[in-house]
Parts: sequence; structure tokens; C-alpha cells
Amino acid sequence: METQPLSASVPVETDEPSAPRSDEPPSCTAEEPLSCSLATLPAFALRSESPFDQLLAQRQTTHWQDWRWQMRRRIHSVGRLLDYFPELRSQVGLADAATKFPLAITPYYASLIRTLDNSDPVFQMAVPQIQELYDPPFLRNDPLEEDSDMPVPGLVHRYADRALVLATTTCAMYCRHCTRKRIAGSRDFTISNEHLAGITDYLKRHPEIHDVIVSGGDPFTMATPALERILEAIRQVPTVDIIRIGTRTPVVLPMRITGELVRMLRKYQPVWVNTHFNHPAELTPDAIEAVGRLADAGIPVGNQAVLLRGINDHPKIMEQLLRGLVRARVRPYYLFQCDLVRGVEHFRTPISRGIEIMEYLRGRLSGLAIPTYVVDAPHGGGKIPVLPNYVVSSSPTHTVLRNFEGMLVNYPEPRAHYVGAPDPTPGEEPATAGVWGLAAGHGTVITPSGSCREERRDRPQVEQNGHSAVDAFLSEQ
Repeated sequence: METQPLSASVPVETDEPSAPRSDEPPSCTAEEPLSCSLATLPAFALRSESPFDQLLAQRQTTHWQDWRWQMRRRIHSVGRLLDYFPELRSQVGLADAATKFPLAITPYYASLIRTLDNSDPVFQMAVPQIQELYDPPFLRNDPLEEDSDMPVPGLVHRYADRALVLATTTCAMYCRHCTRKRIAGSRDFTISNEHLAGITDYLKRHPEIHDVIVSGGDPFTMATPALERILEAIRQVPTVDIIRIGTRTPVVLPMRITGELVRMLRKYQPVWVNTHFNHPAELTPDAIEAVGRLADAGIPVGNQAVLLRGINDHPKIMEQLLRGLVRARVRPYYLFQCDLVRGVEHFRTPISRGIEIMEYLRGRLSGLAIPTYVVDAPHGGGKIPVLPNYVVSSSPTHTVLRNFEGMLVNYPEPRAHYVGAPDPTPGEEPATAGVWGLAAGHGTVITPSGSCREERRDRPQVEQNGHSAVDAFLSEQ
């Protein structure tokens, strides 16, 4: 299905940049590949007076905190990238990858690079590499078939109760793992008034749509009045309950979260913001401050990470990221399996790796910190949750469940569920009959030996005057 291009028209923002902050972003050292302590990491080590050193010196000026200055000075050509990082001149395929998939890196995000190789997660997500040219036949430009689900230009309607608006094709940084490589950075457009009118008319004709996601590109790269024009139009549709905005600016351009932007967003509540942290190294003081401004304004912030090989496909790295997010008041929402989009094959992991990570997280983190692991299915199949198997077996009378420790328990189903089914006969089979015995009701639990919880339970209970620790606690209340 052919879609009409979005039209270019970007108003100029008028707010002044905020005062510079003295804190520096953290880094990951070679000795601490899995730990990025915000308090102890060293500052970036300047090598010589290179163009990149001169760029880093701007961190002490008011310009650095002006998001428009950052946008104007993005690294958006291979020549400029080599000016800053001459060590990359020997990197094979750099120019070819940047030609096929556009390049843009904000000075802020470039300042987080610590090593110019694939041991650095920021480097991998920002700098073109020859692996992007590998093009197996199962990859697609539009694997989710968004274009086929676009009834009017600029609006994707796949799920019955929600729709997605492509507000702009511009991003602050063109992530190398982007699922919309077909449009992001190809041409810089924002949605036209004509197309916006067509979108709002469609929303009014489809009152079943209660949730509108404003995405792109990155809507926060638009000037505040331009973004407000879109939010105001959507808010005029009475059947739209909530507006969600997808943005990576808190990660790659945190100075964009200005007071003016936040005040504007509050006018159109309920507004939710979903951002995109993939690695603990991105949780800098600047980024945490940016999401904090949104949270302080009563705007819920969620995170949609992508599972990326060599970047965050390690259980402990993912655990650290999720703990850092909840400390920053960002709710982990989705962990996406990497889409089948051209240019990202080198980032893809087996689904089994994602299941392994989810298995590790369960029981180690609060449910508040655990995202839903999903595969956004090809052919427009939508998001499919993928979980470890915690339902082991079932019968009309009992369901056997497994917990994160490997404990197997039977859960008695409500009696109304199995009217007419024979009652289990206790003692008919020994409890050691395994999973079948639990499902038949002959036992209630099979507990693995050596679990930490069982070891804690086996310790002598503290008694006071002949009472258990629980009795003692209750008597003190």
C-alpha cells in the first residue's frame, strides 16, 4: 500500500536553554563490564586537542544544555564522524552502512562512548558497522507491515482499541537497531495539517479507538508548538482516553525535556511517555533528571527496551538496567525481541535467550521491575508475550505450577469446575509420583533441595518466652 509523504514544516522553539549542570555522565570501564556506579565512574579521558575534545569542552557551557544546539551539531556524516574519531578510518564498511542507513549522533550521546569497538554498548547502538549490510532473505523493510495497516496517511491502526500516529520522520539519533529504518532519517518531515485533519477525522469515525500513540521518528524532536498542534487535535476527539508518546530523547537528548515541554504536556493529560533505555550506561545523571521532570509533573514514564546481542543480552546487565529504571521512577514496560528488519541481523538473539533472561529475573526483582518480553510478530501479527513455562500440567481438579526456584505445587481448582469428576483419593498414589501425582491431588508440593528460601526456613526459629518469632512480633503491635 502506498502512503503519501509527510509534509515538512517545523516551527522554531523559543524557550531559553537551562543553566548548565556540573555533573558528568557515568561510564563503564573495562574492569566493570556489568556495573556502572554513578558515584565512582571516571570522567572521559581527553587524549589531545582533537575536534572531539573541543566538542566535549562545550559540556561546561550553556550551549550544551540547549537541545536545539545539540540537534544542529549532530554527527550526521561519515566525514564528521571521522573528524571526531579518526581511529575509525580503518573500519571496513563504515561509509557503505551509513549510506544505506542514515547516521546521526547527538554530541551528548557521543560523549558517552568510552571505547571505539563493540565492547562499548553506546558505540554499537550509535556507529554504523559493516554487519548492517548483511541481508538474509527473511528480513524486511517493514516486517510489522505497518504500511499495510495505514488506512489514512500517517496513522497505523492494527489493534482495535488503539492507533499509532507517525508524527515525524526525524530522530535525535538514528539508532542502528531501529525498526523503522525505512523512514527514519530518509527525509526530515513532520505531519502536515492536511494529514492531521485526515487522522482526526478517522479517529472520530472509529470511536472504538481509545488509546493513541504518537511516534515517528521521535515526536520530541519537534518544536513544542508543532507537537502541541498534534496533541491538541487528538484531544478534540472525545472517544480518545489517553495519549502515549514514544521518545528516545531522555536517553540521547535529555536536555530536550524542558520546563516548557513539560508544561505543554500537562495540558493534555492523561499523557503517558514511553522511552527507550537499553543499557545501564545510558542511565546518566542527565537522563535520570530528564525522566524525573516528567514524573514530577505527574506524567507516567515507561521503558521499552530491545534485546540486543552483545549489548544487554546478559541477565545481570538486564537486572542492573531494570533496577536503575525503577530507581529513576521509570516503569519497565516491554522487552522487545529484535524485529526482522533489514540492517539489524547482527543484533538479533535467539528467543530462548530472552526466555532465559526472564527466568533469571523472576524472583530476583519485584514484579514492578520486570517487563513483558514480547515478539512483535511479522506480517502484522502484533505483540506476542513470551514467558518461561510456569504451568507444568493440569487435570480437572488441580493445576501444577512451577515457581522460579523449581518448586512444584498443586493448585486446587474450584469445585464447580469439576462437578461430576471423581474426587482424588488421598493416599492412592504416593506423593513421590511426581507431577502426575500433584495433578491428581495425591500430593501438594515437590520442593527442590538446596534453595535459599528452604535454607532460611531450616534455621532455628527465634523464640521469646516460648513463643515463635511471629507470635512475638504480633504481641508487640
